[in-house]
Amino acid sequence: MKMLIRYSWLALLPLFAGPSGSPPQDPTTQNGFVLVPIPASAVHHRPQAVPRIRNRNGTSGNWAGYAVASNLDAPLSGAVSEVKGTWIVPAVSASESGHTYSSNWIGIDGYSDNTVEQTGTEQDMTPNGPVYYAWFEMYPKFGYRIANFPVEPGDTIFAEVRYVGNNRFSLTISNLTRNVSFPTTQRSNKARRQSAEWIVEAPYSGGTLPLADFGKDSFSECSATLSGRPGAIGDSNWQHDEINMADPDGPVKAQTSALSSAGTGFSVTWQHE
Repeated sequence: MKMLIRYSWLALLPLFAGPSGSPPQDPTTQNGFVLVPIPASAVHHRPQAVPRIRNRNGTSGNWAGYAVASNLDAPLSGAVSEVKGTWIVPAVSASESGHTYSSNWIGIDGYSDNTVEQTGTEQDMTPNGPVYYAWFEMYPKFGYRIANFPVEPGDTIFAEVRYVGNNRFSLTISNLTRNVSFPTTQRSNKARRQSAEWIVEAPYSGGTLPLADFGKDSFSECSATLSGRPGAIGDSNWQHDEINMADPDGPVKAQTSALSSAGTGFSVTWQHE
């Protein structure tokens, strides 16, 4: 299986085509931050097609965490207008494989449809040591690494994705520990706004990549707005799904905890790659 090593992206960008077959754009700046495009053929943050995330308290091949929708079996399109969450950047450790990968993110869509509007942090392990950074992606478009956004283990990250109308989304990621924030507005003509998610992921590049040993991820202050009503993951006005990451018919790779008493927090514990 061909794998693209993350710290080689800058050198390899000219080799890859964008989602429409055209070359990715050059690195650009926005709000004082350098944005490096992640090619469409590189690592994506998306639900794995098989198995689909459909079972209540079920499993996914590359997601662990929580999703909410008006109804998990028949989600209402246009319902979700906002998702928020806070997490602590975990320190990744070496495990069996030389290159391992993990992402923490919050987003809209992806649970029951084919787009994801998302932002988060990456925690990867390479033979040269750990790599941490922030990114955003309007999948299936290629994403962007926010090259000069500081991310270190132990930092507190807040993220928000909000629908602002006319097919536009406001994405914000903030490092509260270092008092740095990056906002951007992006467009998606295909987003159905059916679900909101708080996820730890094993990213995808031609297949699900080995999951980095992140120990335990902790999410807090998680909320969403559905049909104009804000609430916690566990709000009784909608349904939530607790998702564990596991290979088909295999052991659990990342175990998701029950929700906190307020329904706003949870943890995900690494089990194996």
